[in-house]
Amino acid sequence: MALLVFSLAVGVAMVVALVAITRAMRASVSTRLDEYGANILIVPRASDLSLSYGGITVASAAYDVGEIRLSDLDRLGTIKNARNVSVVAPKLLTAATLHDRTVLMAGVRFEDEIRLKGWWQVQGDWAAASDEVLMGTRVAEEHGLHPGDRVTLAGQELVVAGVLRENGSQDDHIVFADLGLVQSIAGQPDAVNLVEVAALCTECPIEEMVEQIGHALPQARVSAMRQAVTLRMETVGQLSEFALIVSAVVTAIGAMVVLMTMLGAVAERRSEIGLFRAMGFRQRHIGQVILSEALVVSVTGGILGWVAGMGLAVALGPSVSDLAGQVVWDPWLAAGALIGAVLVGLGGSLYPAARAARVDPSSALRAL
Repeated sequence: MALLVFSLAVGVAMVVALVAITRAMRASVSTRLDEYGANILIVPRASDLSLSYGGITVASAAYDVGEIRLSDLDRLGTIKNARNVSVVAPKLLTAATLHDRTVLMAGVRFEDEIRLKGWWQVQGDWAAASDEVLMGTRVAEEHGLHPGDRVTLAGQELVVAGVLRENGSQDDHIVFADLGLVQSIAGQPDAVNLVEVAALCTECPIEEMVEQIGHALPQARVSAMRQAVTLRMETVGQLSEFALIVSAVVTAIGAMVVLMTMLGAVAERRSEIGLFRAMGFRQRHIGQVILSEALVVSVTGGILGWVAGMGLAVALGPSVSDLAGQVVWDPWLAAGALIGAVLVGLGGSLYPAARAARVDPSSALRAL
């Protein structure tokens, strides 16, 4: 029985540790993916007219162009799923002249941009003042600029606070400046033409959020970056499938251990069972005795296994996936571990109990 308690405790501990670590990994991966940039884009709504004949475009124009004001973004706080909005990063993109060359200049709120793009690495310092800019690595290389240099950009004397390290995106070719400064240069106070939204949407309905934002900003076109959302869902799904498969294997092994151990116990106690039968115990009484012992063993193994599994998860979490402080002592997991141990213990003991109940008392007593 001690061996059986130990076996059940080990099996339960493995499943509990796996489930706890997987839950923490899901939460960690979801949080990191949610912080890995925008998954909703907002741009001004516009209708395009293109005139072409024979493959040659004669003219193209945009009409019914909507405008997005910085003040309009306050409406995002009124949507139903506003609690899922993590970062709102407005931008105003415009062309500017740098050393007689045209470059793309993006006006941003640096505190929001840094939160949105946690992977950014900067050589030098982050821009903090309105007269400081961040240079994309390609722009800096083309113009021979380094942190601390002074430049004239769109007629403004500015300081290069830092240079973004190459990340293979359009950021490498953009000059980032204070949003208010770019609005002043472009002559468009309070205007933005691109808003990136980071929504914590591992569990929230991304399509409903897009619709809600569309109603709040009717002059804008709102779209979800489905690739990012799909990646989140696939990652979480793979972790769940992995935990389910391993848990099923461990459960099957635990049931086999219980079965073999209880069969051995019944064989060793054949004479005892025969004596009980000779004293008047019915078959159901014998079965109840075996199953009652299995129940006690299962409950004991389940409790010990849950404690050991949670301790293992807390101990191994930081080394497995940097999960320090994220493993939660969930009472529902404790209940699940206990119920699972009881089901495995009783399930593995049904056949041994039935076999013990069919023992012939006369043949069993002859062995005394």
